[in-house]
Amino acid sequence: MRILGLDYGSKTVGVAVSDELLFTAQGLEIVRRQSPNKLRQSLARIEEIIKEYNVERIVLGYPKNMNNTEGERCEKTKEFKEMLERRTGLNVILWDERLTTVSADKHMMESGIRREDRKKFVDEIAAIFILQGYLDYLAMHPEEK
Repeated sequence: MRILGLDYGSKTVGVAVSDELLFTAQGLEIVRRQSPNKLRQSLARIEEIIKEYNVERIVLGYPKNMNNTEGERCEKTKEFKEMLERRTGLNVILWDERLTTVSADKHMMESGIRREDRKKFVDEIAAIFILQGYLDYLAMHPEEK
């Protein structure tokens, strides 16, 4: 079994996938779109990845505010979740993603990636952090696998 991790943004979706033993998350790619409302191609690409990696579950970053409230980005994420579930038939789990982008940026800084290059990778690395957080949770709660 593999799990797909997604970091959904207004113009991109960062994509990560677990190993078959559910220990680690690896970044795959960033799916880009021209317009925030043009999701058909993004969804089609995600479906291709699901088939290629035999994904059985999706973890979608849920962008709550730091004070634990839900804003407009949460509403858009819920809409994307529903689209994913309809198109793929898979269970989509919303996973708190607060500070993943900050952590991803810090990781890239520590790795020596130049500031102007960081935007190219931040969504994919955030997807890795989202998925790895969920995998770590599963390791502590094996009954939920």
